[in-house]
Amino acid sequence: MPHKYNILIVDDEPGVVFLLKEELTESEQYSVATAQDGAEAINLLHAQPFDVVLLDVKMPRVGGIEVLKFIREYYPTTQVIILTNVADVKTAIETMKLGAYDFVSKPYTREELLATVGRAVELHRLTIDNEVMKYELSRQSSAHEIIGESEVMQGVVRTAEKIAQSDAIVHIQGPSGTGKELVAHLIHTSSNRKNHPFVIVNCASIPDALLESELFGHEKGAFTSAVAMKQGLVEVANGGTLFLDEVGDISTMIQPKLLRFLESGEFRRVGGTNAMKVDVRILSATNKDLQKEVEAGRFREDLLYRLNVVTIRIAPLKERKEDIPRLVEHFLQKKSKTKNPKHISAEAMQLLLRYDWPGNVRELEHVIEGAVLLSHDDEIRAKDLPLTIVDKVDGHLPQENQHATEKVLSLEEIEKHHIEFSLQKNNFNRLKTSEMLGITPKTLYLKIKKYRITVPQH
Repeated sequence: MPHKYNILIVDDEPGVVFLLKEELTESEQYSVATAQDGAEAINLLHAQPFDVVLLDVKMPRVGGIEVLKFIREYYPTTQVIILTNVADVKTAIETMKLGAYDFVSKPYTREELLATVGRAVELHRLTIDNEVMKYELSRQSSAHEIIGESEVMQGVVRTAEKIAQSDAIVHIQGPSGTGKELVAHLIHTSSNRKNHPFVIVNCASIPDALLESELFGHEKGAFTSAVAMKQGLVEVANGGTLFLDEVGDISTMIQPKLLRFLESGEFRRVGGTNAMKVDVRILSATNKDLQKEVEAGRFREDLLYRLNVVTIRIAPLKERKEDIPRLVEHFLQKKSKTKNPKHISAEAMQLLLRYDWPGNVRELEHVIEGAVLLSHDDEIRAKDLPLTIVDKVDGHLPQENQHATEKVLSLEEIEKHHIEFSLQKNNFNRLKTSEMLGITPKTLYLKIKKYRITVPQH
């Protein structure tokens, strides 16, 4: 069932409310609620998010101006259309200075009403999209393509497309670097929610003290640095999909609140007392064995069962090596700076096929990227590949690369060099580097300390 936009009509004239609701509900894209005064409207706004509010100015108890100010402070993405008489156009213009989107004069035509509401809905969507962009700055459209011709990967794709048509909670299990986020994105784009936000939360990269605020938002003054109200990502994702990546890293303090949200769709902002409700589909992923985490007392059993309604397992790359040639071709196209991408020699490809890829597809991508930079012509040879690959493939080296083993590095030396290379590539941004390496920021910090890697102070 397609997601509907939530419209709230606030007017103390029953006849006006009736006509507005009739005309808007004729369109299958709107779900309409009504309120007869400002106080009732504020209570409804506390209970659920609205995309657009049609608001009368002159009402008993709490007037439209107070409701408008309330919406602008607490629900900044909600668009407000003022309902006014012809004689009150001046007042309507003043409300636009306070943040109203537009106004409609009574009597209005049906075409004028629907056109104004449609524009307000579109602005609301654009505002939400801007919020989502904060969490997807470096994403490219090609980054969502799933490359895999093996039967096991095609089975994952078929399963993802099949369950996309439901709103079932889906848990994606697999080692780091296998493409769990790509599968989550495929589920979203194959669903009826595809035209609404796809919001990603990396639970491992956000400190425990901030994760609740990121998910559910906070009220002004909820803590020292909360100088303004902030909408949580569950509100940003309303109507769409929320992807909880590395959900196994959520602390036991936040787990009960996440469980309550999964069971009811209700949440409270940090520092708030009002329960709110959103329409969001939840997808999650982790590289941990959550059953073992439950047994160790680090993960709630009831939360595991709630997340585990449907499970998709993504196999490590070593179990689907027939995908490697196609992945290599894809990364060569992606990483080459010229119109004619580089190609790989048969010997180099044999090394890639015989290597077990502990870092999975993400490691393969980084290897190809480094090889593109190191190769001196249009062909990538075995000597252009990292020693980690050459040394681990049965100890057999191609003739062209034997000179590269005169000094054999320890695994720790290799790891240190790889971390240094990744830090330099990301301009020493630790969050981006940890994501690239498939480890948590805390683990990266400990590695930097262990290997005494120099990180410039910004």
